[in-house]
Amino acid sequence: MAKLILSMDGLVLKEFTLSKERTTIGRKAHNDIQIDNLAVSGEHAVVVTILSDSFLEDLGSTNGTLVNGQTVKKHFLQNNDVIELGKYKLKFVSDGPVQTKAADFEKTMILRPGALRPQAPAPAAPGAVKPAAAPGSAQANAAATTPPPRVVPPPAAPQRAGVLQLLSGANAGRQLDLTKPLTTLGKPGVQVAVITRRPQGFFITHVEGANFPVVNGKTLDAQAHPLGDHDVIEIAGVKMEFFFKA
Repeated sequence: MAKLILSMDGLVLKEFTLSKERTTIGRKAHNDIQIDNLAVSGEHAVVVTILSDSFLEDLGSTNGTLVNGQTVKKHFLQNNDVIELGKYKLKFVSDGPVQTKAADFEKTMILRPGALRPQAPAPAAPGAVKPAAAPGSAQANAAATTPPPRVVPPPAAPQRAGVLQLLSGANAGRQLDLTKPLTTLGKPGVQVAVITRRPQGFFITHVEGANFPVVNGKTLDAQAHPLGDHDVIEIAGVKMEFFFKA
């Protein structure tokens, strides 16, 4: 499980396991990671953890949030990334096993056309003895030098681009291209969900609020839910349609 290691001036102060979907960071006492320093805003940033992925989002802090020396608003965290909040640092450490993506596994199961092994010859008649190739003959040399067929993965199919179109509310008709790894939807303090872009497709996950997102009239649970073409989502009273770009 991933964790954050809090330090200042090279001295480790505390470790925090990212066991919740939403881990808040800030100066106020209600935060999961409290940093009592004036350079840190009351509600400075949040780490959203979905399955094995963690995303950092700055919550409009006064002094900003840096990752590896660069100012960020939203950032997909990778092992050994260093989050900086004033003089404090939070090192992101993911010690879980490396996951093998389903797409990568499927590639190993496909052989290039023409590289398949030739069809086995018809079985010999009962009692017949197949003569061995004479040492040094062309047949024996060919058998010794012919390499086995190679398994060549096919080229990866490009991931389809996703779009959200608002169906209700003041911004009805507007579209949002889902080009980032993480897109936050909803109203903080009321209902928040995130759409993550993964190699397997787009997934929506509930993050905050008593009410869960509704997809095609069905209320979701706490698990990540895959989105299909033309799914209708309802979050914080606003309806929107998810679809793939043609």
